[in-house]
Amino acid sequence: MALFLDPVVAANLIFDLAILCLGVILYKRRESSLALWVGIGFAFFAVSYILTILGFGADQPILVPLRIIGYLSVIFGLLMPFWKR
Repeated sequence: MALFLDPVVAANLIFDLAILCLGVILYKRRESSLALWVGIGFAFFAVSYILTILGFGADQPILVPLRIIGYLSVIFGLLMPFWKR
């Protein structure tokens, strides 16, 4: 299995993991569920980039549901403050 190490994919993976870590840290410090849901969403993006680096390219059907779940997680987290009122 050959690795596909595109600089853009690698940079996106690094930023996704950074956002995931910041979301978890902010959740632990302030119990911000918004930060946790955004972090979870970016974790799904990170998984899709890891699969891309491992050689499972964009033609694989698993990447689309992973990214959709990631976007839905971020949207859900951003909408949560509106539902708490």
